[in-house]
Amino acid sequence: MSAADSDIRKPAVAGMFYPAAPGELAKTIAGYFAEVEKPCSGYPIGLIVPHAGYPYSGRLAARAYKLLDGHQYDTVVVISPSHTVFFQGASVYNGGGYETPLGVVEIDQELSARIAGIHPAVHLSRKGHATGATRGEHSLEVQLPFLQVVLGRFKLVAIVMGDQEEDTVRALGEVLAAALTGTNSLLVASTDLSHFHSEKQARRLDARVQEAVEKYDPALLLETLSSGQGEACGGGPMAAVMMASRRLGGAEVAFTDYTTSGESTGDFENVVGYLAAAITGKEPQVADRSLIGAEAAMAGPVQEVPDEDRPKLHQIARDAIMARLQGKSYTPPTIESLDKRRGLFVTLTIDGNLRGCIGHIRAQLPLYEAVAEMAQAAAFEDPRFPQLTSAEAERIEIELSVLTPLEWVHDFDEIEVGRDGLMIKLEMNSGLLLPQVASEYGWDRVEFLEQTCLKAGLPKNSYRDKHAEIYKFSAEVF
Repeated sequence: MSAADSDIRKPAVAGMFYPAAPGELAKTIAGYFAEVEKPCSGYPIGLIVPHAGYPYSGRLAARAYKLLDGHQYDTVVVISPSHTVFFQGASVYNGGGYETPLGVVEIDQELSARIAGIHPAVHLSRKGHATGATRGEHSLEVQLPFLQVVLGRFKLVAIVMGDQEEDTVRALGEVLAAALTGTNSLLVASTDLSHFHSEKQARRLDARVQEAVEKYDPALLLETLSSGQGEACGGGPMAAVMMASRRLGGAEVAFTDYTTSGESTGDFENVVGYLAAAITGKEPQVADRSLIGAEAAMAGPVQEVPDEDRPKLHQIARDAIMARLQGKSYTPPTIESLDKRRGLFVTLTIDGNLRGCIGHIRAQLPLYEAVAEMAQAAAFEDPRFPQLTSAEAERIEIELSVLTPLEWVHDFDEIEVGRDGLMIKLEMNSGLLLPQVASEYGWDRVEFLEQTCLKAGLPKNSYRDKHAEIYKFSAEVF
């Protein structure tokens, strides 16, 4: 993050709408994810998610965000209403990032500028984004911790709608469709439904909104809201996301779920309605990662890199290293069958001794590009070793580890040595060990956990800390 600290939008409602302590916040969200099922298998183009305090709508929000598990996006565009200030049009945040207790989400400044440069109703501004003297806008901020937990690394376009007139909504929908075409982006509309009616009346009003969403009909949604037959504080964001997603390949509303605050508070006289929905398109071809436990151990990792492509990736890694040694730039050849994005580590050894190991836990680049980048990093940027020399380059052995998405470990018995790699995060420390490391050293499960803690710079029993986040993953190693 290159932006100055003053350029970062600080949390406004941490400790009020959601926990302020990073460990507690991460565990709260993980608990919600553990309690809900993945609602469908479609590929998410857009989400509609409530924005109340987590005790009221967090579990419902998790229903929507659970659908993102296993997917990766370069940028997430979150559109929210303004509850604190009125202004015309939609304000695209022009700062460096949005901060939550889980860290800073970097603003995609290039895409933000593109979105703000198409129509005068959609403009770069900090209106609606400021934290304010008392309490700032919450409806965009509360979405970010869920996204940080389920996606990890992504950039953000933060949009607050100052008015929700139909002209503004349609302009925003058109702008988003135009600017996001050809990008790997997700749309998120932040909204609650009716406010402070009886449970019976709320459900009647909210059913009309839900009907429009389920029919994937933004015109019907706007008509329902303008006529007073339904209510939604984020009706504009909802309609804009529906309009844009249609142009971006959204085929249907895959699921909806609904509840009211009465389910949490027991007060059914003055409730707020909450809706969660997902707009999906054609799902990309991905390997089945649903096997877990003993079944997965028997089946072994699903092979995602075909045998015939493995030598190509090894050659890319070696060519990238040689180009760097010669002071040349290097662009790997495109391999269409390896355009998928996966976490990756590149390990270099000489005569069986480690000479460098660098990688990305989260998927960021097409696999062939990631191999080139991480091979150069392992050779020249691993802080434990001096830069690789030309004499050494002829002797290196290259090992590639293609990772599956991270899975939260709820029970230590879920960890299988030899199959799983581990990552631990506690406060500002984190560390990762690949699956093959435990096998090479002959560790049992407890030793593997202890060594992962030590790798993170933590006491070896830190995995038992109630705030520790422990993840497992498998790797295809070749």
